[in-house]
Amino acid sequence: MTTSANAGAPPRYKRSVKNYLIDSRFQLKYTSFILIVSMMVAVPLGAFLFVTSKAVVAEGAKVVEESKKVSDVVKMSIKNDPIYGSDPELAKAFSEAAGGNDDKIIAQQKALEGQQRTLLMALVGGLTLMVVLIGVLGIYFTHKVAGPIYMMKSLLRQVGEGRLNFNRRPRKGDELQDFFEAFTAMVAQLKERQELEVKQLTDAIAEAKASGASEDAVAKIMGVRDTMRAALDK
Repeated sequence: MTTSANAGAPPRYKRSVKNYLIDSRFQLKYTSFILIVSMMVAVPLGAFLFVTSKAVVAEGAKVVEESKKVSDVVKMSIKNDPIYGSDPELAKAFSEAAGGNDDKIIAQQKALEGQQRTLLMALVGGLTLMVVLIGVLGIYFTHKVAGPIYMMKSLLRQVGEGRLNFNRRPRKGDELQDFFEAFTAMVAQLKERQELEVKQLTDAIAEAKASGASEDAVAKIMGVRDTMRAALDK
């Protein structure tokens, strides 16, 4: 008969994906709460960044249009100017310079538009990844609480049924380790008390037999003692 609540070596726990969702109601509730709070922060921030980038692209488009207008006005002025308009080389040089400047502005505008598309994809991808990661991490970390709670419910039912021997314990890294230690200490005290009571009943049976008590009375006491002893051996 053992006197420790942790008799024997604990069984090896095999981790698997399905084991992480051990208490779906508890784990999904708090994981969903974390996700909602994260989305309440991330979505407005992402929307702000996208609107800001859209405004920058719009301003860039205005700059391109204004630049084209200025170039067209200058071209017309040179063409109509009696001095510069008669010099085709000068007009050609200005046109090439103005065209190059317009091309640079257009390239910058396209680059801004590309950056906006990249930002949008990054925001969508980042939010999706964040949701997935928070969901996975939420399940993982709530499992470290839900797992010990699930185990403790089982052990409490076992103790309630009078079975005081068990070799289960939380895994390394699980929460509620102190609570489990307090629980095992309580069970150990219950076992010590019950062992003492079994001994006292055994002595009482011997005294009853010596005093000539009836067999029925002795049998009743022996029945109680044997039931208590069996609980210690389960």
